[in-house]
Amino acid sequence: MSLQSIKTRFGIIGNSPALNHALDTAIQVAPTELTVLIMGESGVGKEAFSQIIHALSARKHNSFIAVNCGAIPEGTIDSELFGHEKGSFTGAVESRKGYFETVSGGTIFLDEIGEMPLGTQARLLRVLETGEFIRVGSSKVQKTDVRVIAATNRELRDAAERGKFREDLYYRLNTVPIRVPCLRERKEDINLLFRKFVVDFSDKYKTSPIQLTTEAKVLLAEYPFPGNIRELKNIAEQVSVLTKKDILDEQELQKFIPERGGNRLPVLVGHNNNHINQSNDFSNEREILYKLFFDMKNDVTELKKMFLEILKNPALSTHASNLMHETLLSDLPSNYDNQMQKGRNNQPTILNNSFEKPVLLTEEEIQQHEEVEEGLLSLASMEKDLIIKVLAKHKFKRKDAALELGISERTLYRKIKDYDLEDDE
Repeated sequence: MSLQSIKTRFGIIGNSPALNHALDTAIQVAPTELTVLIMGESGVGKEAFSQIIHALSARKHNSFIAVNCGAIPEGTIDSELFGHEKGSFTGAVESRKGYFETVSGGTIFLDEIGEMPLGTQARLLRVLETGEFIRVGSSKVQKTDVRVIAATNRELRDAAERGKFREDLYYRLNTVPIRVPCLRERKEDINLLFRKFVVDFSDKYKTSPIQLTTEAKVLLAEYPFPGNIRELKNIAEQVSVLTKKDILDEQELQKFIPERGGNRLPVLVGHNNNHINQSNDFSNEREILYKLFFDMKNDVTELKKMFLEILKNPALSTHASNLMHETLLSDLPSNYDNQMQKGRNNQPTILNNSFEKPVLLTEEEIQQHEEVEEGLLSLASMEKDLIIKVLAKHKFKRKDAALELGISERTLYRKIKDYDLEDDE
């Protein structure tokens, strides 16, 4: 069966190389009995690939069932998949077959496999390796002949490294991986899909199919579509129902496209995604601002210290003085030239070889700089005192103290170390 006939049969639209490669892989693996792991973001159409694999396999005349592992409560997922015996738990008023028993001879599609509890993962691994399972509340081993196709929008390798997913199950599922591209990776297909959707909705709502101007098509193609095909379909439906025009320009289409929000605050660089997923000190905007504020305070404090040392000690390196000169000149009062003419030899000076004249500061100005430095340093003292009081209030329970302070427990732990408060506990 050709690639184009597969697309027509299953309603798949697009000609991007990434999409065609994923379809080619699905077609080749379909006649085998290999386990397949379909990966891709939410909304890219992973279930359609599972249906293609089943329809082109020798099991096509037998049952196919799709199970969303993330939608089944942890306490009942074992019963749903493997069945249970009467009286095995509260509410088990009769014996029940699970999906692996009822679909024997067919195909089971396990969507969101990354959400499956670890205990259930161990049971699934046994099914994949031996074809055996045990009902909940039973000791009898039963056999099943089911082909498993799994799908995930998570990186299972990373989850396995963090202990959130069984590594042996990951490698068992990943016999043949298929990565379905997200919509922003196949921009050439966006307008084709949009056209298909608006035609479908025009038939549904008895309206004229909407057309886009060239500029509107560019706008649509440049939108990142975090919701992928689902989001594009929603936009097409909104346009079909709400617009009063047959041709939409860029300005009109912009009303239906969500604003690109996103966090515009600074982000950490130099960390891989695994580290960010494992532990991120900046879990909310307040904490980011909190850290930036105190880092800035420390930088300013250090700068003030260096500045005052240069002012108080004329014997410091001329090179260091020159580095500070340009910054200082921008803040000096306009009457400094008059002060220099007075020749106050008893005042601290900053020498500049290029201008060949000293800059003199008054005692009042030096005192102002010292007061600024003391004010900045007092912030640290105030923060330290506050942390001590809150810790004492909560009997040094860091979790409760961090909650009251509005920072993470990890940030509080770091500040305890910075202020040398560990001995106080």
